[in-house]
Amino acid sequence: MDEAIQILHTIISQISLIEFLAVSFSVVYVILAAKGDIWCWLAAIISVSLYIYICYNARLYAETLLQVFYLFMAFWGYFSWKSINKKITIQEITLSNHILFMLVGVLLTFISGYFFSIYSEAKMPLIDSFTTVFSLIATYMVVKKILSNWLYFIVINTASIYLYYSRDLHLSSILFIIYTIIAVIGYYNWTKLLVNND
Repeated sequence: MDEAIQILHTIISQISLIEFLAVSFSVVYVILAAKGDIWCWLAAIISVSLYIYICYNARLYAETLLQVFYLFMAFWGYFSWKSINKKITIQEITLSNHILFMLVGVLLTFISGYFFSIYSEAKMPLIDSFTTVFSLIATYMVVKKILSNWLYFIVINTASIYLYYSRDLHLSSILFIIYTIIAVIGYYNWTKLLVNND
């Protein structure tokens, strides 16, 4: 019991205000995205702007680039969702498209992991690259309202829990546990919306 309290105290003492705000807006983003609410993208803009700073300082360079990408995607997502009508039009892609996404994702993961391991001081470059590359793919799927983005994010979030915890970003690792739960809920909600579209 004393050990658990000590671990909790250590985690709380290492949480910064910036990380707390980044996590809070990230949770708001995912909850709103799971509901298909366009304002998820405003929360995303705030959270990723903060995470650009956090990841760069933690020397997670691939994750930093990912956050910059997320920033552009958040703007694109907002205008994309705004341009289509208010009805949520969830869709699904074919198995061949999934295979293509996975092959490209694995290839880019190894190229990025190799690059960051040789040419930078990046920590855990392969896992960092995996979460980065597949998050790019899954975020594109969110913007396009492709149902299975949530399945991709369940896997990505699980890897991210370990990645952030290993860099002493404990609150962010808790965030990815929450993300995983919300991704399951998001998949369920979007499945119902897809059925209603048919």
